[in-house]
Amino acid sequence: MSYFKKFPNLIYDFQINGETEYRRVKDLSRNVRFRQEILESISLYDEYDIKEGETPEIIAEKTYGNATYHWIVMLANQRYDYRNDFPLTQISLDKYVNEKYGDAADAIHHWEDAEGIVQSSTVPGVTSVSNRQYEERINESKRRIKLPSRRVISKILNEFKELI
Repeated sequence: MSYFKKFPNLIYDFQINGETEYRRVKDLSRNVRFRQEILESISLYDEYDIKEGETPEIIAEKTYGNATYHWIVMLANQRYDYRNDFPLTQISLDKYVNEKYGDAADAIHHWEDAEGIVQSSTVPGVTSVSNRQYEERINESKRRIKLPSRRVISKILNEFKELI
């Protein structure tokens, strides 16, 4: 089932060249979220580490046998931005770092102690973290997600239908 397929349509008036045109559009104001008890019921989830190049569609196909359940992967993890909430491929990450920092990609971003707490460079025993390392850490932190177990997918789909 496509995420937006069950959303109701509405008629929206567009002003085009000074004239009003009416078009049927999906009512995207429906802000559907999983019910809180499902999100809080951690036993219903399996942990999953996103592999290089995997998209929500690929993960949904591998996990549930249906790529159109990509929205379940996204909503279950409260990740709504496909480009910014999921890890970049190494090539995309390198490009991003180079565009963001330019020649300063390997410059020091901050200093941290042995526990990873940001410190002043004057604190004994701290190590430097470059801009590149900083962005790689952020990217890696996006790899671990939770996936609703296969046994609750029908319940999730039924609840989704009820909310629409």
